Amino acid sequence: MGRLVEVRMPKFPECWDTCGNCRTEDVFVQSVLVRAGERISFDETLIVLETGKVALDIPSPQMGTIVEVKVEEGDLIDEGQLIALVEVA
Repeated sequence: MGRLVEVRMPKFPECWDTCGNCRTEDVFVQSVLVRAGERISFDETLIVLETGKVALDIPSPQMGTIVEVKVEEGDLIDEGQLIALVEVA
């Protein structure tokens, strides 16, 4: 088994708190595009977030295999939240 990498929700842009043009309310998972056992490439979109005004793709920071997806469509998500576990070689 390779090394496990935690994929976490990155920090929201600072401008979200000051201007509010991109984010109105809660941020939630609009789509989950991967599942356990699936091979993924670097920068492949794992989930799509909905902010109330824009959709935001969250890419994989590593190439590897999805071990477990920790979010579901409709879940609220916050900075630092665990999205998935990826096994890398």
